[in-house]
Amino acid sequence: MTDELSVLGIECWGHHGVFEHERRDGQRFVIDLALGVDTAPAAASDDLHDTVDYGSLVDEVTAAVERDPVDLIETLAARIAGVCLLDARVEWTRVTVHKPDAPIQTTFADVKLTITRHRTPTSPGKGEADDD
Repeated sequence: MTDELSVLGIECWGHHGVFEHERRDGQRFVIDLALGVDTAPAAASDDLHDTVDYGSLVDEVTAAVERDPVDLIETLAARIAGVCLLDARVEWTRVTVHKPDAPIQTTFADVKLTITRHRTPTSPGKGEADDD
């Protein structure tokens, strides 16, 4: 059985994009995470060690966004999903990358990509994922 733990609206600064000015100047990215986790052990023990430390996870996700620029938000979302799956308790993750300041000439509200990745049955705790 899995429950869903979400952290929404993580604001990061990254230098991702296909255009030179995106790489040079950087821009804001907003990340939403959902994690499939069995929270029963933590509920029973009331101990942080029995669940996903979402504070530490947010730090790790922020670092993943801020390092090594990539061209596509698809690549960035997959990187973030890999970070989420490093914790063996996470069975699946849904990652949304918002790029609200994308270089589009028309007025728009947001650009976002949502991906879902599951832990591979052969590699628990290794952060590997199956595409969905």
